[in-house]
Amino acid sequence: MIKKNLTSFSPQETFEIKEAKTVMENEAQAIHLCAERLNKNFLEALDILSSNHGKIVVTGIGKSGHLAKKVAATLCSTGTAAAFLHPTEAIHGDLGIHQSGDPVIYLSNSGTTPELIFLEPVLRSRRAKIIGILGNIKSPLADKVDCVLDSSVAVEADPLGIVPTASFMVSSALCDALASSLMKRKNFSENDYAKTHPGGQLGRNLILKVENVLHNKENIACVGKNEKMRKVVSEMTKFPLGAACVMENNSFIGIITEGDLRRALNESCELDSTTAEELMSVNPKHICPNVSLGEALEVMEEGDSQISILPVLDPVNSNLIGLLRLHDIFT
Repeated sequence: MIKKNLTSFSPQETFEIKEAKTVMENEAQAIHLCAERLNKNFLEALDILSSNHGKIVVTGIGKSGHLAKKVAATLCSTGTAAAFLHPTEAIHGDLGIHQSGDPVIYLSNSGTTPELIFLEPVLRSRRAKIIGILGNIKSPLADKVDCVLDSSVAVEADPLGIVPTASFMVSSALCDALASSLMKRKNFSENDYAKTHPGGQLGRNLILKVENVLHNKENIACVGKNEKMRKVVSEMTKFPLGAACVMENNSFIGIITEGDLRRALNESCELDSTTAEELMSVNPKHICPNVSLGEALEVMEEGDSQISILPVLDPVNSNLIGLLRLHDIFT
């Protein structure tokens, strides 16, 4: 795609970009004003949510319902058990997801959502504390909840001023602030986050170790220091991992990478006379099998010259165990 310079936009395109910018700036301003309004109610909400030993139930309908699902997912991924409850389905059996004492977060822009008003006494009978994230703090729901967080906006950000845009973003930001503050209170760490995201790259880097993904010595190219480069090329072709480990009396003494080989051939290296010892890198960067993939990635990236393959050595006797490639970390 070819990007246009600002001066090359047509009048219509310029107008539309200005309109889009206005929407985003209005939403950002609404969030800023909400942040300025934060008070002790926010701390009270945190106390309610952090004192719970069960789960948090988040509920809302319409756009607030969509947000409630996202909020429950965010809480779960950051160390706080949570679940979404559809307020209409709740009275037809789904209320079973709420256990006695589970706190509830109400999301409502109007503060008059009938389904939430109907649920309030039912939840009270189950010893629930209710936090209302409401766009109208002088509403029926504001009088029924234990703690109100003000998510009101002066105007929506869309051209008609009626679509849940700024109000949605403000409520979302408030919920993110709650989730983030709960993380702080619980000392939720990167390792904790990784445990809830084992399929993501962050989780993979923190949880998996080099030994879980390395290529064993039996499956890599290993050559003697006196082997000629033709033999080295043959072994690297047989085991196409991007490098050959050079050995002496079964001890690792150096490595030859595909980059080393290309540079040597470019300088007219004689395959039948040049030995592995002449071409190998001595004392290359290496890694131990019991470190995390994240640590291995740091070793690969540190310094001015980044590398994409590491010999894996036994930390006790420095014997060769295998090879780790950058590709193995991100697979």
